[in-house]
Amino acid sequence: MTGMTIYKTAETDQEFEQAKELFEEYANSLDIDLSFQNFSKELESIRQQYDQPTGALLLVYKDDLLAGCTGIRRLDDETAELKRMYVRPDFRGFNFGRSLLESAILSASRLGYKKIRLDTLSSMTKARSLYESFGFQAIEPYYFNPIQETIYMERVI
Repeated sequence: MTGMTIYKTAETDQEFEQAKELFEEYANSLDIDLSFQNFSKELESIRQQYDQPTGALLLVYKDDLLAGCTGIRRLDDETAELKRMYVRPDFRGFNFGRSLLESAILSASRLGYKKIRLDTLSSMTKARSLYESFGFQAIEPYYFNPIQETIYMERVI
């Protein structure tokens, strides 16, 4: 893979539909049931949750193929939430996750948020290391999650 890499914010219906497919791929890769997060409703309302003025859906393409995504959405006036950070297995190792995270933090700042939160699983050691390298720190739970290994993190922007 030596071709062009493009990072962009989803704007068109087609881009939101592509992201929806990636969200489903991400959910299937977890091997856990996300129904407690109202995942099906999230998919149905993806544009309302992850579009401006309160959110953003970030995509990365490599050689015209969708490689990964992440979204930010509003938790409250000062806090954004990072969701569905996912890079397809064939595209890992190219620092796409790092670039998506950097773009998400910048987007949250541009949207006026003062901090950004996320949740991850303790088994996702690479993701946790990435988040920590960007200054995210463990915090108390900010919503109910029945999965015991969930770790909640936050970073001031």
